[in-house]
Amino acid sequence: MKEKELEFHIGSGNVFKDLGFENPEEALAKSRLARQIYKTIKSRNLTQKEAAEILGIDQPKVSDITRGNLSKYSLDRLMRFVRMLGSDIEIRIKSYSKRKRRPKLEVREERAKKDRAMVPKVRRKKKAET
Repeated sequence: MKEKELEFHIGSGNVFKDLGFENPEEALAKSRLARQIYKTIKSRNLTQKEAAEILGIDQPKVSDITRGNLSKYSLDRLMRFVRMLGSDIEIRIKSYSKRKRRPKLEVREERAKKDRAMVPKVRRKKKAET
């Protein structure tokens, strides 16, 4: 039996760039923010209706975000939703004196202990010294 030769291409690390999107870095950033929104809703066992109430939007919009239909949403609005659901956002600006590449926009999810952000810290009272 004759083996079929497969053709493949090594990706750039950004599927939106590989597919020819106009603003691939922004599309990837929005996608990662939407993923964080989805993960937070699931980890807190919220319904889409409950999440909508927290975010001040209606349930179909939450559905759009969790399914990746993000064309109606700006980066700013998605970042606001992430914060409203209880996560911090940190923006870091890096300067390079000799650039060999175009400046980039990137959203990274912090790798933390499971649900650490959702568990309130317990403050214990110190025992009075006697």
